[in-house]
Amino acid sequence: MPTTIRVALGERSYDIQIGRGLLTAVASLARERLAASRVVLVTDSGVRRPHAEFVAQSLAAVQVAVELLEVPAGEASKSVAEAERLWNELAARKVDRKAVVVAVGGGVVGDLAGFIAATYARGLTFVQIPTTLLAQVDSSVGGKVGINLPSSKNIVGAFWQPAEVLIDLDVLATLPEREYRSGLAEVVKYGVILDAEFFDYLEAHSGDLLRRDPVVLEHIIARSCRLKADVVEQDERELTGLRAVLNYGHTFCHAIETVSGYGRYLHGEAVAIGMVCAARLARLMGRIDDELPRRQHALLTRLGLPTDVENLPEGALLAAMQRDKKTEHGKLRFVLPSRLGHVELVGQVDPALVHRSLMSEPG
Repeated sequence: MPTTIRVALGERSYDIQIGRGLLTAVASLARERLAASRVVLVTDSGVRRPHAEFVAQSLAAVQVAVELLEVPAGEASKSVAEAERLWNELAARKVDRKAVVVAVGGGVVGDLAGFIAATYARGLTFVQIPTTLLAQVDSSVGGKVGINLPSSKNIVGAFWQPAEVLIDLDVLATLPEREYRSGLAEVVKYGVILDAEFFDYLEAHSGDLLRRDPVVLEHIIARSCRLKADVVEQDERELTGLRAVLNYGHTFCHAIETVSGYGRYLHGEAVAIGMVCAARLARLMGRIDDELPRRQHALLTRLGLPTDVENLPEGALLAAMQRDKKTEHGKLRFVLPSRLGHVELVGQVDPALVHRSLMSEPG
């Protein structure tokens, strides 16, 4: 039986199902739960075979009409041009408001397909089927959808909750090693920001994580989803500041992705670097001692993730941070730890300290 995590948001509530072989459940979900007779299935060129085509065949077997739309793999697909192309595809195929949009892919596919679902015909029902570890533990949960502009990541978007999230652990067997390790960065993030005991667990099981031990994998995915769901339930639209804690490391991360052209780093790799910079900044501000940065750096390194900003102009990085969504009245704000398992949104940060936090530690 799959593990079910409920995201309680009133009329927008939904379940996250975590288990094995769940791709086979998509057809019954669409037909019986959502009463769908037509599905727009959005995927990318790296996931279409075998996962998206398997889902399409399962839907067709229960007489659900399927429109299979493919986008190029990679962050560059989260663009105005690609969104416009998909809108025009839906219009040309006469897709109406009774259709269900199903995203089969990683975070890029989920964010883009969700944005299409939120905006086309003033809103279509949306289902997430994340196929990367990063999407399973983070981007598929919580309803943030959107696209990038050349100057800023995720600056155009919406809050659009899915009707269901199906996490099939079996798909991780086909995930390339670099993509898999990238997802582990977001898992580490949850330990730093919300759950010190979970961080301890990750340290103790780092070898099992790298081996993709099935029991450990199911535990870390379920715990990450529960932690994120708890935050989303309390601050769905990021109005109180609580949900901002999920963006730990992301002010640095988004600047790194933007300045490097959305192609040099995977999102999780940039998150890992961003978390190192954020912990360094917190230490420079006297918020924490050396232990948290040391433990975080050691765990990220053991998991094979990058930890240094390399060959990116610091002026451009700082300028990109000024365009971050957390910036208020032109002042930089960062999510920073005060202890392991607890972070806060901090304003009035000295730009000179931000500059120093971008610099690698000597030795």
